[in-house]
Order: sequence, then C-alpha cells, then structure tokens
Amino acid sequence: MNAVEIIVLISSGLLVGFINTLAGGGSIISLSILIMLGLPATLANGTNRIAVGLQNVVAVSSFKQQKVLSWKKGLQLAVPAIAGSLIGAQIAADINERDFQIAIGIIMLLMLVFILFKPQKYIYGKAEVQDRPINWKVYIVFFFIGIYGGFIQMGVGYFLLAGILLGAGFDLVKANAIKVLIVLAYTPFTLFIFFYNHQIDWKYGLTLAIGNMAGAWIASRMAVKKGVNFVKWVIVIVVLVTTGQLFGLYDLKAIIAPLVQNAAH
Repeated sequence: MNAVEIIVLISSGLLVGFINTLAGGGSIISLSILIMLGLPATLANGTNRIAVGLQNVVAVSSFKQQKVLSWKKGLQLAVPAIAGSLIGAQIAADINERDFQIAIGIIMLLMLVFILFKPQKYIYGKAEVQDRPINWKVYIVFFFIGIYGGFIQMGVGYFLLAGILLGAGFDLVKANAIKVLIVLAYTPFTLFIFFYNHQIDWKYGLTLAIGNMAGAWIASRMAVKKGVNFVKWVIVIVVLVTTGQLFGLYDLKAIIAPLVQNAAH
C-alpha cells in the first residue's frame, strides 16, 4: 500500500464516516474505493466492517457524551438485529443485484417523502411512543434489518432510521444515536464471521477507519449542535445522490474510478 492509496482511503473514509453517522449509504463509496484499489468484492465487504465498527465506537461515544443516546431502547432493538446479522453474514445465495438496488432506492425515496412532507409526524419525535414498550412486530422488523446489515452494510442506516423513527418515536438526532449503537452492537459478530472466512484486509480496513472515525466524530457533533433540520437536509442530499446511482441515472464508480486508479499509479 503506497502513500497515495493511504490518502485516498483516509479522505474517502472521512466522507463515509460523516454520511453513515448522519444518514446512511456511505458504504457505497468505501466499497467502491476498496474494489477500485484491487480488492475482490467479498474481501471489500469484509474489510469495510473494520472501518464501520471503529466509526461507530466514536459516534456512540460522542452521542453518549452529548446525552442524546437512549441506551435502553437502543440495546433492546440491537438484540434482534444481532441475531439477524449472524444469518446475513453467512448468506451465500445469489441475488439479483439490480433488482435489489432498485428496491433500496424505492425505500430511500419513501423515507424522503416522510422527511419532506410530514416532518412533524416522522422526524421530530413522539414522546408518547418513546415511553411505550417496544411492540413485538418492531423486533421482527429489526431482525430482518439485521440480516440485511450482516449481508451487506451498504444502505442499512436507512432501514434502521426508518424503523427507529416509526417504531420507537425518537426524533432524527436521537434516532441516529440509536442507529449507530445498533450497528456497533452487531458489527463485531459479522466481523468475526468475515475474519473466519479470510475476507478481511487489515491494512486497508484500519487505514480506511482513520477517516471513518474522524468523519463520525464531526457528524455526531454537528447533529447535536445543529439539530433535526440539519440532519434532515443531509439525508435529503445523500438520498438524492444515492438513488440517482441506484436507478442508473449516472455511475459514481465510473466517475471516480479513473481518479483513484491514476492516483494509485
């Protein structure tokens, strides 16, 4: 690994950590970068989990210091997600990637509708829902979200945010705090499975993690300082850019691949 590759990994990790902490979908960037630097897709998927795990250590710590993290609800929702992630990380069945991308894009756009057109209902929180015990149906939802997160990290943040906003009644800032706690909870389990299957490159993963951790720290501080509206517009921008990629309006990989390859050589 040369100096240019280190710079590319850290700088892209900074953006990924920021996006993942405030919204989700940042792994589409980190996975693309790792693959462009020569890692097979399966190895890139495992390697990315190192950066994701360390990124969420920083994010959880920061949200905790700022007193916006609900440990009880977060850990309750993490249990089914962990169980699901163990299954997802071991799934080897083939899927139609194109159809899957379209499904993710549709879900992200639906979330955009909730955020933009009924914000008072979905993103500012409901105290009466927060105080209720979690419904068993919500546990089932988070189990399946865990399966997806264990299988491929990319985009899981949107599923988690939707589940927390609709099922637990937290506002967008507190929902992000719970989201990173859940991802942190299941990542060590999935990381072990990828490690056991020799699908981790530690040098690339730890280098990427430097950027991810810095991005997560910046994002968690800005989320609390600037509030729900700031997080809302970050999500709007990220969703629009990501769904454009998923629906084939443009190809981010094709745009950044020549830059990365030229820099690496």
